[in-house]
Amino acid sequence: MASAALAQTVPVVMLSDIHFDPFHDPAKVAQLRTAAASEWDAILNAPDTATQAADFAGLQRSCRAKGIDTPMPLLVSSLAAERAEMTKPLFVTVSGDLMAHQFDCKFHTLFPKSTAAEYSAFAAKTVAFVAWELKKTFPAAPIYFALGNNDSGCKDYTEDMNSAFLQGDGQSFAGDALNAANRAAIVKEFSQLGDYNIALPAPFEHTRLIVLQDIFESKRYTNCDGTPDKTGAAKQIEWLRAELAAAVAKHEKVWVMAHIPPGIDAYSTFSKGGNVCGGGDATMFLGSAALGDVLAEYAGTVKLGLFGHTHMDEMKQFHVGAGMGVPIKLVPSITPVNGNNPAFTVAKVDPKTATLVDYSVYAANNQTGVGTVWSKEYTYSTTYKEPDYSAQSLDKLMAVFVGDKAGSSEISKAYQNFYFVGDPGVSRNLKAAAMQLVWHGYACSMTEMSDDGFRTCACPAKP
Repeated sequence: MASAALAQTVPVVMLSDIHFDPFHDPAKVAQLRTAAASEWDAILNAPDTATQAADFAGLQRSCRAKGIDTPMPLLVSSLAAERAEMTKPLFVTVSGDLMAHQFDCKFHTLFPKSTAAEYSAFAAKTVAFVAWELKKTFPAAPIYFALGNNDSGCKDYTEDMNSAFLQGDGQSFAGDALNAANRAAIVKEFSQLGDYNIALPAPFEHTRLIVLQDIFESKRYTNCDGTPDKTGAAKQIEWLRAELAAAVAKHEKVWVMAHIPPGIDAYSTFSKGGNVCGGGDATMFLGSAALGDVLAEYAGTVKLGLFGHTHMDEMKQFHVGAGMGVPIKLVPSITPVNGNNPAFTVAKVDPKTATLVDYSVYAANNQTGVGTVWSKEYTYSTTYKEPDYSAQSLDKLMAVFVGDKAGSSEISKAYQNFYFVGDPGVSRNLKAAAMQLVWHGYACSMTEMSDDGFRTCACPAKP
């Protein structure tokens, strides 16, 4: 039965957190500013300038960069590996953060007299370049992009509604949609809040992809002038609810893609030492529970949520009833900035039901893209012994994770091992061991969207 189900699937490539760094050879950036995005290839693939290493190290120090994002060799290597594993995907998803960390600092350090408009234009051109490279890699496949918190015409976690940056990115992304109706939908919607709603291609039946730029819902969000503003978040949630209600009325199925996931940020909750069981609050990814609440409200309609942001390979299932929930997949990153090795995902999807049936994660054996070998990390179905990534299957899997309080079962240990993508060795083993120490709380964050739900799951019952 499993073989028959897989025979009916279509392939999809899933990417996230590319964090491309055009400043890796700072001496080339002046050329990039004046060149079209389609001309960046030749500049970036040219030999490094004589001062590249010293210039880049100085820029990293000036901007207090926490690590190295994706330089051109790693971008080229990752795209070649993706194409080698899946030559003709039906489509490609990119769940946000195309631009490098400290992007604004690096640009303004190199060009201290530049204007806000010049910065915005260079940021938009960087996003357009990444879109261009993906389009060259998969010329017959539509590429669907979400923007992340680093993808801004101002700086990290900031943006204005109807900005020139959003308008430019909307045009770039619309060019990758192939379908004329989808292109028109992206151009119409994207400039407002970075959102759009399109039909997934045949053989999908009555299925839509709704994309959000959920930076507006982040607790760290401000307008470009630094003022807090909840207007965009309210508009975005109102728009999402209306689009999902329309899908229900038309008997359509929906995928939702954004960058920052809803729910509990387990890493921040544990690393900050929050005493959740003593009455303290868990750390949430977003500024409110609104996005998670809307997804849960339409659990029967939303067949998959795709997110990124953590750079790790993660699962979530927002449970709302027996066999009812929202399957969430957090796609691991291309950037190695957090010490992880780069990774991408190749999925198999049933187009009739819009169910993610299976997926495999592929990882690099180094973090540079130079002499890199990419190989399969694991396959979901064989590792977790479930027939698909549906709400029903995840209900059973999450029950095992939450019930295994010591995190010592075979599948819990598999999750702990694959969460942090990297070569087998001391670093990865330490990460897995650290995760086992907080396993029960982490498992509760996979299923619970709210403080109260998380506390009830994670904390011992009071006598």
